[in-house]
Amino acid sequence: MDHFITLNENQNTKTMKTRFLMILVLVIASTTFAQTEVAGIELPDTFQVGETELSLNGAGVREKFWMDMYAGGLYTSQKMSDAQKVMDADAPMVIKLHIVSGLISSDKMSSAVEEGFENSTNGNTKPYRAKIDKFISFFSDEITKNDVFDITYTPLDGVVVFKNGEELGSIKGADFKKALFGIWFCNKPADKDLMKGMLGQ
Repeated sequence: MDHFITLNENQNTKTMKTRFLMILVLVIASTTFAQTEVAGIELPDTFQVGETELSLNGAGVREKFWMDMYAGGLYTSQKMSDAQKVMDADAPMVIKLHIVSGLISSDKMSSAVEEGFENSTNGNTKPYRAKIDKFISFFSDEITKNDVFDITYTPLDGVVVFKNGEELGSIKGADFKKALFGIWFCNKPADKDLMKGMLGQ
């Protein structure tokens, strides 16, 4: 009888270990599948903004002189493949920028953003001047490889920018959001391949 109980306990222990290993494998697998790799960077497949969970619409790489500058991902509440609709949408949305190059500096990023607004607004930056200057100020601290910028937008809070999880500031207005997102989605985007990637094309 004691021998039978011992065998039974061993079987139960083995069963519990097997179940634990299966659960562990599923957790690891789900974690692995919950990310998308771009330029050697793992971008999460979801992003929480307030009570809204957004999904990765698409991702790509900003290149310059054949070198990767940053990985970019667009997060939306529904699939979007039209650049104009991305700019026009007054809905929760996020652009994640993960710096992958040590060549990006604060000055270079600020200049690129200024140029991006010029292209996005067809040279008519005057109505947004104060907001553009405030947005550019978010990049005043030195930028290093593996810094992550999250540019979030909700109709209630406007544009809120985070660097490595720390809030840098916010700017209200759907009109500014359109001009800002136009940096990546206007007719003359920062990088056409990056734009196509973020649109899931």
